[in-house]
Amino acid sequence: MRGGYSQFCPVSMATEVLCSRWTPLVVRELLCGSTRFNDLRRGLPRMSPTLLSKRLDELEDAGVIVAAKGPSGSREYSLTQAGEELRPIIMGIGSWGQRWVESELSLSNLDPELLIWDMHRGLNIDPLPDHRTCLQFVFKNLPEERQNYWLVVDPQSGVEACYKDPGYEIDLFAECSLRTMTAIWMGLETVQKAESDGRIVLTGKREIVLRMQEWLGLSPFATVERMAG
Repeated sequence: MRGGYSQFCPVSMATEVLCSRWTPLVVRELLCGSTRFNDLRRGLPRMSPTLLSKRLDELEDAGVIVAAKGPSGSREYSLTQAGEELRPIIMGIGSWGQRWVESELSLSNLDPELLIWDMHRGLNIDPLPDHRTCLQFVFKNLPEERQNYWLVVDPQSGVEACYKDPGYEIDLFAECSLRTMTAIWMGLETVQKAESDGRIVLTGKREIVLRMQEWLGLSPFATVERMAG
């Protein structure tokens, strides 16, 4: 066991397993449904592949996850009962952060790839048309090569996050700063307020524009009442 605290307390023993750098976020990604290494990386874009492999091995050794070959032959990871029992703990940490960590501090950690990845997981397809829909997000405040991202919604196959142009007709253009979209997704802002203030410009099919707040699929912590500013 790495750098143990040498205490018999269950809190000490649990933190030895769970509180090394990045480990809680790896567990978060697994709880959100990621099973393949590349998908885990998309949810943890600033974590090195080497360190991710190490943390996965540690979690497997601790009995938190199991690894097996998936249908494509690649390695896939799933939570054990012990891993699944971490759900209320990880969600509780997220709720605490939403409630007590100052929003300005939260919004200083902006990452367009991670935002689009999180948005694709939570997007609600019900208010969208019953055919393939392509949504483009343009973050004008970023360098040109990092401004454009897409969500492709297919009623049959689900939602795909795209960091390159998928080549489909665009049903919605959303132009704003990365900060504005992140604040909307976190529940710190609404689409209506941002649009009325001119901080987001929406163009495209009217039925999609009008229902954006419904289909956007906010952070699972967006409804947590905030105590911090």
